[in-house]
Amino acid sequence: MPMSKPYVLGIDIGGTNTVFGIVDARGTVIASGAIKTKKHPVFSDYMDELYQEATKLIKANNAEGKIGGIGVGAPNANYYNGKIENAANLIWKGELNLAQDLQDRFGIPVAVTNDANAAAIGEMTYGAARGMRDFIMITLGTGVGSGVVANGQMIYGADGLAGELGHCIARRGGRLCGCGRSGCLETYTSATGVVRTALEFLEASPTVPSVLRNIPSADLTSKDVYDAATAGDPIAQSVFEFTGRVLGEALADFAAFTSPEAFIIFGGLAKAGDLLFKPMREAFDKNALSFHRGKVKILLSELKEADAAVLGASALGWDAMRAANTIGAE
Repeated sequence: MPMSKPYVLGIDIGGTNTVFGIVDARGTVIASGAIKTKKHPVFSDYMDELYQEATKLIKANNAEGKIGGIGVGAPNANYYNGKIENAANLIWKGELNLAQDLQDRFGIPVAVTNDANAAAIGEMTYGAARGMRDFIMITLGTGVGSGVVANGQMIYGADGLAGELGHCIARRGGRLCGCGRSGCLETYTSATGVVRTALEFLEASPTVPSVLRNIPSADLTSKDVYDAATAGDPIAQSVFEFTGRVLGEALADFAAFTSPEAFIIFGGLAKAGDLLFKPMREAFDKNALSFHRGKVKILLSELKEADAAVLGASALGWDAMRAANTIGAE
């Protein structure tokens, strides 16, 4: 029986950009668009732009009346109540009633989850985790997110907020994190963490030459550090060695939680390749329990960076549509 609503809208709200796409039942992203997450200090203004731009995309692709559900991946999004709750990497604080707001605007059923959970669902369905029942997705972006799948099920926890591995403590008494604690993993292994490390290393080694010294500290990006590292810059290379080591140590601890088949590494920082993966794998094997060494795989995501979270979020859109149809049939 053909579906009367052949598409869903998948939305990925990141700390820097929000990406959205129209997705069909085969997992093909028909069309996509993006807006800047930080553009609007007021959440309702951001939601206005998101609605306007998504509506333009829907109209441009002749999908009006054909969207059956909306799925959203967002930082600290609670699967159970549809709210974003005190996200450290978003400019809006407190509780944001995301699902209800979208449903009111679009008139379509909505489901939300943590952005890293959405990416994990996308990876499990279309990427490197196909066929896996136990894996942990690590997303390296503005912050560090994670999605934990055990026995084939996404782990949401009692309150919908499980899997915040980026806020496990990597260094006790370490760097201040946006969540208010000190030493969180994301303060060291996110894109912003790489910049913080670079600035610390430059200050600690004033006589070591580095092209990074030519870039004002306020303008320095993780890509600048990567470009310098690939060109042989010693400070930049030491930054990636340190970053990979901290992440590998953390993965060794995380493996003890669920004994995963693999870690899937996703996000812009993962594009650093061996600069990051070599020290990460070495640190993992040095610090992991003996029965995890050489067995747990550390893999690069197989999905396009923009598509992974959108596809994962879209899977929630189908769930929202099915749930609404079920309720409507009762």
